[in-house]
Amino acid sequence: MATAQSTSANSAKTRRSTAAKSATRAKATPRATASRASSSNASTKRSAPAVKNGTVTSYAERAVLIPVGAALIAREQVVARVNDTIGTFGTPAKANAQLRKFERRGNTARNRLEREVRKTRVRVEREVRQTRASVEREARRVQREGEDLANKVQERILSLV
Repeated sequence: MATAQSTSANSAKTRRSTAAKSATRAKATPRATASRASSSNASTKRSAPAVKNGTVTSYAERAVLIPVGAALIAREQVVARVNDTIGTFGTPAKANAQLRKFERRGNTARNRLEREVRKTRVRVEREVRQTRASVEREARRVQREGEDLANKVQERILSLV
């Protein structure tokens, strides 16, 4: 498994080899450069799709290289995190300290959750009591009105008979 240092060393080698190629091209004789330029101008005039193909190739390379580079950077960050974690748990004393820290954090989270549950339970119970009381009041009112209506109907029937 390569480390972040070896990956950066490989990147440095790639940069050096690219720079060497550029320097070699710069040292080319003016005559060779001129003939290369004239032949490229002639070929450009003759075949425009070749330029488009070069552009397409460039886009295709970018489409492949961008995710590869992102994956390599992510991998390096994961490796760095793992190394930090190993340093955090390197000795039994450090590991015990981290475990106590985790336990305190878990205890705090549990207490907070229990407090929220208690508050919610109290609120719901209060709402249920209030709703029950209002329903009972309404039921008594409807019952009274029904009794009054029944009495009125009875009186009317008796008055008609």
